[in-house]
Amino acid sequence: MSDHSINAEKYWQANLRLILGSLVVWALASYGCAILLRPLLSGIHVGGTDLGFWFAQQGSILVFIALTFHYAWRMNKLDEEFGLQE
Repeated sequence: MSDHSINAEKYWQANLRLILGSLVVWALASYGCAILLRPLLSGIHVGGTDLGFWFAQQGSILVFIALTFHYAWRMNKLDEEFGLQE
């Protein structure tokens, strides 16, 4: 195997780990906090409503936006690490 194919494999594995981690965080925020954990979060009030409802309406969107910026930042770091920066 050449060095190029080994680096490409490592780069792709790092990218997949980042994608998988982002999807897990988003699933926990949107599905977990909004649906599964809602009874546990009902006693915590945010903005006049309970935290479970807030995650269903606002929180999962904000988590998605934060994950988008985090993904872009980490991919730039990953590109630099593998010598692929623009």
